[in-house]
Amino acid sequence: MNDPELVKKYNIPGPRYTSYPTVPFWKNNPLNENEWSNTIQTFIKDFDHKELSLYIHLPFCEQLCTFCGCHKRITKNHQVEEPYIDTLLKEWDLYKNTFGFEPTIKELHFGGGTPTFFKPSELIRLLEGIFEKTTVSPEACELSFEAHPGSTSEEHLRELYRFGFRRVSFGIQDYDADVQKAIHRVQSFELVKTVHELSANIGYTSINHDLVYGLPKQNLEIFEKTIDLTLELKPERIALYSYAHVPWIKGTGQRGYSEEDLPQDNEKRALYEMAYEKLLDYGYLAIGMDHFALPTDALSIAFHSKKLHRNFMGYTTKSTNWMIGLGMSSISDCWIGFAQNDKTVEDYQIQVNEGKIPVFRGHLLTKSELIIRKNILDLMCHFETKFSENESFSEINSKIKERLKPMIADELVAIENNVVSILPKGLPFVRNACMAFDQDLASNAISQQLFSKTI
Repeated sequence: MNDPELVKKYNIPGPRYTSYPTVPFWKNNPLNENEWSNTIQTFIKDFDHKELSLYIHLPFCEQLCTFCGCHKRITKNHQVEEPYIDTLLKEWDLYKNTFGFEPTIKELHFGGGTPTFFKPSELIRLLEGIFEKTTVSPEACELSFEAHPGSTSEEHLRELYRFGFRRVSFGIQDYDADVQKAIHRVQSFELVKTVHELSANIGYTSINHDLVYGLPKQNLEIFEKTIDLTLELKPERIALYSYAHVPWIKGTGQRGYSEEDLPQDNEKRALYEMAYEKLLDYGYLAIGMDHFALPTDALSIAFHSKKLHRNFMGYTTKSTNWMIGLGMSSISDCWIGFAQNDKTVEDYQIQVNEGKIPVFRGHLLTKSELIIRKNILDLMCHFETKFSENESFSEINSKIKERLKPMIADELVAIENNVVSILPKGLPFVRNACMAFDQDLASNAISQQLFSKTI
């Protein structure tokens, strides 16, 4: 187990670095449609890049899970499906008009919310509209979706498989009845086993289970049972996420239990380390942060060949520098800039139906931010990065090295020939190493309320 003093020292609020700059430090707020369209066209012109990733946010859920930090809309009214799909297709047309050509979609992911809230026929209608002028091939395009085991039907699995999907990710979190009751996500192991085995029998080749440690009511014995049950099903991938307790951001959704119910610091870290050891003993490989995969899975292969990429969809095997996010609250990324869509269903639909790309804030990166962005991305994906050799950047490099000194002294990080490497002992502290590169953190007083804790 990690030294408790190190956990205490480095378990501080910090970004998760799905982007750099991280969202609270985006400077273009508001960002208008013309600014974003011009940024995309500049990217296309300068990078001659015609391959992209596509994230589609499907925000509806029938009930609130109290651990969840996603942008969602709770409703049992399924009449919302058709108009929302219509709006997504209109938004995609607006983007295609901006591009001026039909891009090649290298990966597409349905996130939520609960994508399987939607009828299979509506999801297929959306996909057919997206790929209307694009050749769809599982070999050329990785198609994946998030699924709630309780709302995923055989028809969902078969129809999406028929279209070309081979990856599915099930939200499990924990199998303990008291934990499930606290987080308002009740689903039995038998239910999960049924939908998992059905997916495998249909032909899905990469099944992921999301697990969360640090949830209310969890302890070592309880979470070990969840890990053992997960290993019984042996999904190709496992995402082992730290619960981010930020009720001051997410409001009443994360107030369904007392802070006293949450495992703290070393107790929480022990949950992860137990799971880590069990997963590695069972043959899984640790990939990036929080992810595990069987050696034959594409995620493991990408990690070992240094082709792993990370964006707002998480870790991916497709290294595209261009991601378009469709739907309420979705974030788009064209490497030199970010943009986020309106965060309510109503505002999002109004903007699109008026013929506007529905962005409301974003960030256009400076040259120095692009260098730091690459450093942080490399640390997140490969556990190492090389300092920029740009002479004008030498002062910034010196300050980064100074901020890394405590981690070097604690044998968490090493620097040799201008290469920063995360040492095995330092793997739980990758976010802290990234924070040393973060110029926004270095130049601003950081509120404790901005981020969850790093460990």
